[in-house]
Amino acid sequence: MATNTTTDLAIIIPHYNDVVRLERCLAALTAQDLSGAEVVVVDNGSTQPMEAVRAAFPGVRFVHEPGKGAALARNRGVEETAAPILAFLDADCLPEPDWVAQARHAATLPGDLFGGRIDVFDETPRPRSGAEAFETVFAFDWRDYIERKGFTVTANLVTRRDVFMAVGPLINGVSEDLEWCHRARSKGFVLAPAPDLRVGHPSRSDWAALRKKWHRMTREGFELAGAKARLKWAIRALAMPASAVAHLPKVLMNNRLDGQEKLRGIATLFRLRCLRMAWMLRQAAGGTI
Repeated sequence: MATNTTTDLAIIIPHYNDVVRLERCLAALTAQDLSGAEVVVVDNGSTQPMEAVRAAFPGVRFVHEPGKGAALARNRGVEETAAPILAFLDADCLPEPDWVAQARHAATLPGDLFGGRIDVFDETPRPRSGAEAFETVFAFDWRDYIERKGFTVTANLVTRRDVFMAVGPLINGVSEDLEWCHRARSKGFVLAPAPDLRVGHPSRSDWAALRKKWHRMTREGFELAGAKARLKWAIRALAMPASAVAHLPKVLMNNRLDGQEKLRGIATLFRLRCLRMAWMLRQAAGGTI
């Protein structure tokens, strides 16, 4: 249960077996002014040793959540805190030096839930792999998420506690950020961008990591759409190759990629969209992926 009633900001970080990136995230956070803020790491039962990171950050509270899933970890973080402002951050994210101050500022903007900017960076030296090139172009189009799709990702999200309590907890097993934001908006709460609330997020470095990400997102997306939407899901699946063609200019015109990286990115774009088509058709037919 919540133990601290003197803070105004609760920073909630779900974690599972990513200690190196968690240490990087916490080092960036604890270098900032945390007066009146509480940082809570909710661990999902990591098998990696946690003793060293606990010792390195004595001002951070570590909580164990036995239920698997980032949604359950975030919900537990809300239960464990009492501050009126909730800031959600992922363990693999790198917050900007003014992130804590900007989280507080975001809560004063017109609106009820606020999505911050997410910039992708590589953890490996150039040249970029196909997966890194793809993520450079397509990962975390945060403003498009907010303005066109009506949601923001929980990797960099600020809201008020009263809003969270009125909307209800995040739901495990679906695209939890999408579902939660749509539920909030259906209740009349306003989603707004917070462009100065910035974090970096590492790109997926190889095909295996990228495939794992999209396998999860495809599975969760179908759960969110519901079995009654099988026909619509199948139509979306068949449109996947065409969407790859439509998105070619985004790769070709990206000034962060060199020529070889663009070719790798294009190959990954078509490979991934065709794989997603196969997965989605299997789901639409009643199978599992």
